[in-house]
Amino acid sequence: MSPIASYRHLLRLAGPFYVVIAFVGRLPLAMSQMGALLLVSGTTGSYAAGGLAAGALAVANALCSPVAAVLSDRVGQRPVVLVQSVLGGLGLLALVVLAHRDASGGALAATAGLSGAFLPQIGPLARVRWRPITRHSGARQPRLVEAAFSYEGAADEATFVLGPALLGLLILVADPGAGLVVASVLLMVFGCAFALHPTAKLAHAPRRTGQPRVRVLSVTLVVLMVAQGLIGAFFGSVQTGTGVLATSVGHAGIAGLVHSVLGVGSVIAGLAIAGVPERFGFPLRMAVAAGGLFVLSLPLLAVNSLGALVVVVLVLGFVVAPYMISNFTMGERSAPASKVGTAMTLLAAATGLGYAVGSALAGRLADDHGHTAAFAVTVSAAAGALLLSLASQRLLRRPATVHAEPTEAPAPSAEVAGATAGVVHA
Repeated sequence: MSPIASYRHLLRLAGPFYVVIAFVGRLPLAMSQMGALLLVSGTTGSYAAGGLAAGALAVANALCSPVAAVLSDRVGQRPVVLVQSVLGGLGLLALVVLAHRDASGGALAATAGLSGAFLPQIGPLARVRWRPITRHSGARQPRLVEAAFSYEGAADEATFVLGPALLGLLILVADPGAGLVVASVLLMVFGCAFALHPTAKLAHAPRRTGQPRVRVLSVTLVVLMVAQGLIGAFFGSVQTGTGVLATSVGHAGIAGLVHSVLGVGSVIAGLAIAGVPERFGFPLRMAVAAGGLFVLSLPLLAVNSLGALVVVVLVLGFVVAPYMISNFTMGERSAPASKVGTAMTLLAAATGLGYAVGSALAGRLADDHGHTAAFAVTVSAAAGALLLSLASQRLLRRPATVHAEPTEAPAPSAEVAGATAGVVHA
């Protein structure tokens, strides 16, 4: 089945409404980190304070989202994501109010952290739904799940194109606070819609009484979490370096637009990777992409203008999605079926932690040495990703977990069957 045919089949199974809400629902997370960075940097006059606020948001999200994922695996995604969407949206509004009242950097960082604690990781949760959505696809299911993960990787990158771009436009016509207000509204509307969509029921299979508990953490998953932490540091430092360079040349408002270019190539590569032959395994794809991250990030050390930066990050984006898609696919395959949601969110949480470290470190260095020092963190993170991928090839090539269902999944109701456009009859 060709990639286009696979994507069409997935669209028929899930329905266009689900695809839209799952995509738009992850925009607020993509907007909130840079929004907090620019808002706090602007109101306090310190890149370090901005990096601290953005890092606090990312760290809190990284620490709390796995807890939310465990709850989702136990009680279902619906109640958990509903609570997260409402409280996370209110937290972003509170951050805007405090920033415009000249609150201290510490108070803003604390508020950003509280907001981040409740922001839902919709991308990983959407990945969890694809295996049960495609359950009745027979021999086509493995390839369809792989295509779904390619789409999700591209969707993640697309949101990190559109999120900063939308934020940049709002900053140009208003201020960073307006961007976070819009993020709050989107979260409370589309986050709740994602939670209430009938496919949420397909992703939850209650554990039988007396059934032995299974562990989600394995050596493979830990390695993949470190790999995602490195790409998170890559993102955080690129974002910070972009903001510093844009500000230094007098165009702070377009930092989000410039950074969003990173995702353009990533989206294209993410959609195309579904066509890569199966004989090129995911460990090899990870290593090749990591090599690309390192080599293509080196020119960042010589960038001194926004025009040159746009060219570099545009090319660099083509290796981002293949790296992340490989990691998430290997993570999904290594996890027990009843713990996939937790595994996916742990990988996303590791990305958030890496973002926090990269953003804070790059911000601290940029205060003293400018944007080049921030981009040095980017190159270092890429080098770490390459070394890790090469060192872990033998481990990652071990046979993946077979996703035998540990419990009987609930039969789809008429509501679910209708919403998924024929999941039962595919």
